[in-house]
Amino acid sequence: MTNDHCPGDASTTEGIPGTGVLDYPERLPSGEWLQGASAVVVLSFDVDAESPVLARGEHYANHLTTMTHQAYGPRVGVGRILDLLDRYDLPSSFFIPGVSAERWPSVVESVRERGHEIALHGYTHRHPVHLTPDEQREELELALKALGRFGVEPTGYRAPNWEMTRCTLDMLGEFGLRYDSSLMDDDRPYTLRAGGHRIAELPPHWLLDDWEQYAFLPEPNIGQLIEAPSKVLDLWSSELDAMRQHGSLCMLTMHPFLSGRPSRLHALEQFIQFALGRGDVRFASAADVADLVLDAPPVPPGTGDGS
Repeated sequence: MTNDHCPGDASTTEGIPGTGVLDYPERLPSGEWLQGASAVVVLSFDVDAESPVLARGEHYANHLTTMTHQAYGPRVGVGRILDLLDRYDLPSSFFIPGVSAERWPSVVESVRERGHEIALHGYTHRHPVHLTPDEQREELELALKALGRFGVEPTGYRAPNWEMTRCTLDMLGEFGLRYDSSLMDDDRPYTLRAGGHRIAELPPHWLLDDWEQYAFLPEPNIGQLIEAPSKVLDLWSSELDAMRQHGSLCMLTMHPFLSGRPSRLHALEQFIQFALGRGDVRFASAADVADLVLDAPPVPPGTGDGS
């Protein structure tokens, strides 16, 4: 299949840096996804395990302490998170890189047995912006194959490190994927046209990601700051409260090797209690939100909002 947006180099005005044409996807009408709520929360978990470290260099496989730091997620964090979700009977979405699924098959099986959504998060956790078009396609193919061994048919995708390209975006529909959660130009989900397909976009943001709050390793440098869970709880609760005034999607993005730690898991439970206590906040999986967003009449090409 020919993809006009691969490799996607932007042209510039007379070679002047910063003047390239930005080719944003065309926006289309969306369905009613709030369903009467003031805001919707998606609890999403990226089960990265060792993959983001090894994507920076295979030699880190010899850094045993670093590898065990990452393995805490599948060994301990995922189980505790699943138990927390069970206690409140809440849906969630787990984005699992293909190599993590292959290294930790019991995690995929546990998430599936508990009834939670499993979605794509690349294969090796390499960032699409650093890959050729053929490599981007291979990442999708291998990730789908890895999850397919467990009988999982994902409908959603999240780019590793949220470093999405138009090239990968345009491939999603070709592989039967119905939504992406990587773009940040809204705090409400919307429908876009990519590669000739209607795709739901479920926007995330750095302030609702636990990585920026908790991640620390001496080497490689994945972060150098460890915040108190009480501060994170205040940050996320304040954002949700404000989102209730705007009809927003609160796409929380967490990592079991980070938020699976005891005090952080307790802060997540307090956030859940806070959201439930508001009385007008709905919890949903990413796939459920995407289905509602896409439940709108299709429109002919060129009639949407490309802004």
